[in-house]
Amino acid sequence: MTHNTNRVAVVTGASSGIGLETAKTLAAQGWQVIASGRNPERSAAAEQAIKAASSTGAVSMIVADLALMADAARVADEVARVTDRVDVLINNAGGMATEKVITTEGLEENFAGNHLGPFLLTNRLLPLLRRAAADGPVRIINTASDASEMIPGLNLDDLQNLDNYSVGLAYCSSKLANVVFAAALSRRLQGEGIVAYSVHPGIVDSNFFSAFDEEAMARIDAASMVTPQQGADTLIWLATSDEDDKTPGGYYHKREPRPVNPLVEDEAFLQRFWEESEKLVARGLAKQ
Repeated sequence: MTHNTNRVAVVTGASSGIGLETAKTLAAQGWQVIASGRNPERSAAAEQAIKAASSTGAVSMIVADLALMADAARVADEVARVTDRVDVLINNAGGMATEKVITTEGLEENFAGNHLGPFLLTNRLLPLLRRAAADGPVRIINTASDASEMIPGLNLDDLQNLDNYSVGLAYCSSKLANVVFAAALSRRLQGEGIVAYSVHPGIVDSNFFSAFDEEAMARIDAASMVTPQQGADTLIWLATSDEDDKTPGGYYHKREPRPVNPLVEDEAFLQRFWEESEKLVARGLAKQ
């Protein structure tokens, strides 16, 4: 799968870091790339960089904040205007809050941006993903984090942790949601030729840390940081290599399966997680 003249990849969070590296690599391999970014200036610069790397010139950029459900829905609409198929969706956009912020749609910004926006976007793009699956394998890849491994589970009665808020818990919960979402999605799409995965890319030296203060940065082991290119490697591998040796819904790091939270084997938990995510998305969209 190296020359992909007709294949389409949607990459969110592609204005910098591993999203930008992933988009550039896929564009260089001949994919049509539809990217999204939150910051207009960075997104414009990224679009030029992806086009410069592209072997086809088929690159477009959408400026959107996936913490807003209206923006996530608009991204899906704009993708559908550009293409009638999506072969790979890389839900990479995300960040870590420095404080509790409630969006204009009434949702906690960190959980909304890291999980609810990608959840809505993925569901809205399913018709295009299913159309591509008629021609060959389709992948959905969520950028998670080992922060997902630092909590035992999710509070299904309060997914946004509004009653017990801390920025650390908010981030860990949203990243575990990325892992659980990939597992739940793969179950739901079983037999349709669409497989979902989640990835811990490592501690990537990127804009991700721009909001951290000195104290927070001091807790990070600089020696363990990886470059955006290194962090993007497993994303690109999952997007472009054969899936025969991979576990549908699996969680990966450095091209290797990583132990996944046992909750992903609990069908009742997955069902309720899905329903609670849908309720929160609906609440956000209702504020329009």
